[in-house]
Amino acid sequence: MPIQQPSNQIKLTNVSIVRLKKGGKRFEIACYKNKVQEWRNGVETSLDDVLQISNVFMNVSKGEVAKSNDLQKAFGTSTVDDVVKEILKKGEVQVAEKERDHDLASLRKEIATIVAEKCVDPATQRPYPVGMIEKAMAEAGVSVKAGKNAKSQVAETLRLIQGHSTLPIQRARMRIRIVLPAAEGERLQEQLRALAETVEKEDKGESWETVMLIEPSQIRTINELLQKECKGKGRVETLTFAATADNN
Repeated sequence: MPIQQPSNQIKLTNVSIVRLKKGGKRFEIACYKNKVQEWRNGVETSLDDVLQISNVFMNVSKGEVAKSNDLQKAFGTSTVDDVVKEILKKGEVQVAEKERDHDLASLRKEIATIVAEKCVDPATQRPYPVGMIEKAMAEAGVSVKAGKNAKSQVAETLRLIQGHSTLPIQRARMRIRIVLPAAEGERLQEQLRALAETVEKEDKGESWETVMLIEPSQIRTINELLQKECKGKGRVETLTFAATADNN
């Protein structure tokens, strides 16, 4: 069945163009925005819901449809659905400069917001406004990566701010309470103290109880220690995430 050439007058809206260079030629497909990522994540499985036009193009904006023999040479098949799937999997989403700038600005703001939620001024133990975090990111030369989500870029952003900006900052501490049977507490207290940044309270009686500030990353180590050593006889409670409760 011959591929019909669409009119060059067709104007696509809400479009994402996915491009793949193969066999010395450029191949493009016209997709609905957001659907490309949903396809790649396995959320969307219907090509009809992903594609605005069920065809492969040499140039979407000019309406230049790829010839069957070009598809065959580059992809080893002229079946449009098979070619489309490969382009969806391996192709690069084309983003207009204005849209790319907007997306990067939004991503930068999202990263700054997460850093502000998770970090504090070491002197006051209070969080910074998002705007101050953004200024520190600029000072530290933080370059956000469009292909990665905000959460995955927080650790590197914090490292750069700490090393290359004038803003004093540290991860917010968790305040936790640990309650153990007296014998278990006596046996494990030194190991637990070593995992704390500050021990705020410690009571010994029928049970052993402590309140401490820890780096958030230590909570997993503490839980694993208690699970291994106490076999479910103790408990850990998170009282506050940031060490700000006494300063409000």
